[in-house]
Amino acid sequence: MTAAAAVALALVVPGAHPASAASGCPGHEVRSVGFATGRLQVYRTGQYVCAVTLAKKPGARRQMSVQLQVRGGRPVADSGRFTRLAGPVRVRAANRCVRAVGAVSGKKGASGWFLC
Repeated sequence: MTAAAAVALALVVPGAHPASAASGCPGHEVRSVGFATGRLQVYRTGQYVCAVTLAKKPGARRQMSVQLQVRGGRPVADSGRFTRLAGPVRVRAANRCVRAVGAVSGKKGASGWFLC
């Protein structure tokens, strides 16, 4: 999507944010949770949900994680020492509740259950 198309979409459909190429998640943003050291971003496309955790101050390697879980299923996670982001992680969530948790340097943000 070109920058002009993204601006046009934002003007026509308030609240619709196309996924950033930097996030690695396709679709539109459905939830964003800020916390002290970063931001958890969740995107949806069709029957799939994708999540990433972004560091507030990218640069030095630090412990980061992102976790995405469909109600009744096991969580899918990416964890390690990253400079900028953890993830993306993706789950099939057709007509099911989803929750996401992101953490950077011991501080975390959680979405709670949504898309129910």
